[in-house]
Amino acid sequence: MLIKSKKEIATSEITDESIYQQRRNFMKTSAGLALAPVLGMSMDSHAAINDYEKLNFSKNARFSVDEKPTDYEDITTYNNFYEFGTSKSAPAQLAHRLKTSPWSVVVEGEVEKPGTLSLEDILKPHTLEERIYRLRCVEGWSMVVPWVGFQLSDLIKRFKPTSRAKFVEFTTLHRPAEMPGQRRSVLDWPYLEALRIDEAMNPLTLMAVGLYGRDMPNQNGAPLRLVVPWKYGFKSIKSIARIRFTEKQPVSTWTRAIPSEYGFYSNVNPTVNHPRWSQKRERRIGEFLKRKTLMFNGYAEEVAQLYSGMDLRKNF
Repeated sequence: MLIKSKKEIATSEITDESIYQQRRNFMKTSAGLALAPVLGMSMDSHAAINDYEKLNFSKNARFSVDEKPTDYEDITTYNNFYEFGTSKSAPAQLAHRLKTSPWSVVVEGEVEKPGTLSLEDILKPHTLEERIYRLRCVEGWSMVVPWVGFQLSDLIKRFKPTSRAKFVEFTTLHRPAEMPGQRRSVLDWPYLEALRIDEAMNPLTLMAVGLYGRDMPNQNGAPLRLVVPWKYGFKSIKSIARIRFTEKQPVSTWTRAIPSEYGFYSNVNPTVNHPRWSQKRERRIGEFLKRKTLMFNGYAEEVAQLYSGMDLRKNF
């Protein structure tokens, strides 16, 4: 496939949910198995839930939706993670290459306590909890995911941001040898996302380390990912290797690539269409019929005050 430029992502790069079942069925056929050696992929590289370690956690009913979680298989085989490829199936097929231990995160910028922390250092003081969140992706599909993690605000407080810290910037690991999608100029690597400091401090914002009560699979963002449930999925950056506090608003990866389509805020808003499709309805993975998309993905009561007085069409 030809890529015109880093700032223009072809429509064909974004897989529509309508072909999801076709792809899954195809991959399970003998034809799919025969294709695997040609592509250099292992069709059984995706581990089952029992292959991941159980986590010790409590369940947080206050921040959980009362909806049936999406099946584990769907959550772990239908992913956007361009570091491993642009198709929804590529991450589950290729992410086993990523080495997640040892893992460290660089903390820098407008903080009193910068430095490099191991994953163990990050997790040590935090009590893990399960939160069942809706996940809405800009392409029109959605899931309900039982994440396991801890509140991002608790981690931020440990770093002691200065008064100049207005934004929190996150960067994904850059390791093309293990993340083959980074060998292509589809996006400007490494992947970068950011939040306003008040968004990052909101109680809903989660640093996730697992799902369904077990360690996070690589294709879902192991070992450490962000979950911001009222924003479109691409804001919830995966495999975080760097956290930086800034005074000026960072330019996120998708905003840099296509600013007319992917704004900094990217709040779930059914009244603001993507230039190439409507955002008014969504298809929950595992369901046939579409449903109405909720403002702020159904979390308006918790987050609407963050945007009081803002033009949400202009600040999309």
